[in-house]
Amino acid sequence: MTTMPTNDAIALSPPHSGEVHRWSQTLIPTTREAPADAETLSHIFLTRAGFIRRVTAGVYTYLPLGWRVLHKVSQIVREEMIRAGAAELLMPALCPTELLEQTGRAEAYGDLLFRFEDRHGRDSYLGPTHEEVITDFMKSAITSYKQLPVNLFQIQSKYRDEFRPRAGLLRGREFLMKDAYSFHLDLEGSGGLNETYDAMHAAYSRIFARCGLDFSAVEAEAGPIGGSASHEFMVNCETGEDTILYCPQSGYAANVEKCEIGERAHDLSVPADGELAECHTPGMPGIEGVAEHLGLTPDRMLKTVVFRTIEDEPRFVLATVRGDHEVNEGKVKDAAGGPVELAPMDAMKSAGLAVGYVSPGSAASIERTVLLIDPDATAAGGWATGADKPDHHVTGWNWSRDFRALAGLIESGRAKVVDVRNAQPGDPSPRAGGATLEARRGIEVGHIFKLGTKYSEAMGFEVMGRDQKKHPIIMGCYGIGVSRTLAACVEMSCDDFGIVWPTALAPYQVLITVLKPDEALLASAGSIASELSARGIDVLIDDRDDRPGPKFKDADLIGVPVRLTVSAKMEEGSQVEFKRRADPGKGEPIARSEVLSRTLAGLGLEPERA
Repeated sequence: MTTMPTNDAIALSPPHSGEVHRWSQTLIPTTREAPADAETLSHIFLTRAGFIRRVTAGVYTYLPLGWRVLHKVSQIVREEMIRAGAAELLMPALCPTELLEQTGRAEAYGDLLFRFEDRHGRDSYLGPTHEEVITDFMKSAITSYKQLPVNLFQIQSKYRDEFRPRAGLLRGREFLMKDAYSFHLDLEGSGGLNETYDAMHAAYSRIFARCGLDFSAVEAEAGPIGGSASHEFMVNCETGEDTILYCPQSGYAANVEKCEIGERAHDLSVPADGELAECHTPGMPGIEGVAEHLGLTPDRMLKTVVFRTIEDEPRFVLATVRGDHEVNEGKVKDAAGGPVELAPMDAMKSAGLAVGYVSPGSAASIERTVLLIDPDATAAGGWATGADKPDHHVTGWNWSRDFRALAGLIESGRAKVVDVRNAQPGDPSPRAGGATLEARRGIEVGHIFKLGTKYSEAMGFEVMGRDQKKHPIIMGCYGIGVSRTLAACVEMSCDDFGIVWPTALAPYQVLITVLKPDEALLASAGSIASELSARGIDVLIDDRDDRPGPKFKDADLIGVPVRLTVSAKMEEGSQVEFKRRADPGKGEPIARSEVLSRTLAGLGLEPERA
């Protein structure tokens, strides 16, 4: 079997190409007003700085500055994917829905899918991702294990009908994405999925490092894509939409849905500390309302969520957590030993479960039901919980006194104490004894998955193996939100005045602001630009006949890393004003002969590499 190549010999192009443009000859429509529908800093600044303009809800035009940044992100992604051994292709955005129906995702995507019929009545959709399309194609292209492994990627517009697309490029209905798919005969060993998965993990780390982003790679749930394992790559920023939990001692990090919790003490034999009392709680199935009605806090209540296994003979799975905690479906699935779903109301009623008023004790009355008890839901003498009949709760409920059947359920394996809730800051670390989890915010920009055989089995994609038998193909999937990365960078790096671009992604690395431009000053600016351009630095010359104040404000707003100011006064002394966008205060005069060296240093570039 051939191994997945790593093209370390590929010459990677720099993040800039030495272009020189004049402000007056491009389109940079800056504005002082934020869009009325803007809710995020990136939406505000990318619009105000003239990078994007809204066409309709969740759909944007990329203006020249925005397109330049998008191109730079795409190029870094492309180079690192090729370096990691992937080959580029392009698949259609318009796809037949029958492909999604083979895997059940036509229904799973639901209203998020842009779905329609053409004039001939053919059911089609605009691709939010392309697992089915590429699997269908590869069925005809790969017939033997000798052709494996293969890793293919594309950079293409994707579509998702978001209900409330009000976060600019972070939650659009049309967005640019890199998606890659790998195909393998084996999981382990040379050419196996694990080898390519690790290579993609390393490539993603290089991509986001080259982009100049502060990022974390965290363990994650696979979600609607599916698969056995996945990692998210998150840009760290205070305005992030996702919570990352991490252990400062071990470096372990995961999103809330995936994060494990370290060992916690539990005790189901704590003696009762009060009498059991039934309370009428009409129309109060929710924890908050019941707690207020009973004069308790949610942490004194038990919450039991009812799931059902997805199998030929479904079983109920009851997950009990403390009232102020949230049940984690992924952990319930793992503890139950297979996929689960929230139990339908009609199924619960048919089984005799009181919807909204279920107690842990109901597990004993329904055959084959499994009870999962979170450790924090044990060690107390009395709890408030559902009374197993509509509109009623009980207080003073005790595990050992009021649930006599529990010991038998534990002995038979139908009940166990296990982590089934979302982790939160302050929980014990799962990787370092004595350490606790801490939280930070982030924005997801990349996600990699071990898909396994989910799609190949559903679509009948098998190849002849070394043993001359048919085997389902093992797959991996690797996505990067290219336009989302652009927006996440702005969320990470901006101030009160505008964007602060890292060198690699900036539309231009240097802005030469010419005050009161005349022929001589423009010639001087052109000379500086030519010198910088020869070193591969992209330069924008602000040649507008405008007042200094607005020009400096625009410079801060668009966020070019280095600003050089040319004026008649400076020209007399053979000087230029130098200012790094990231530095506070005013610029400083430097000698004309120092411009190149100071600029390279200001951009963080080594002279020989610029």
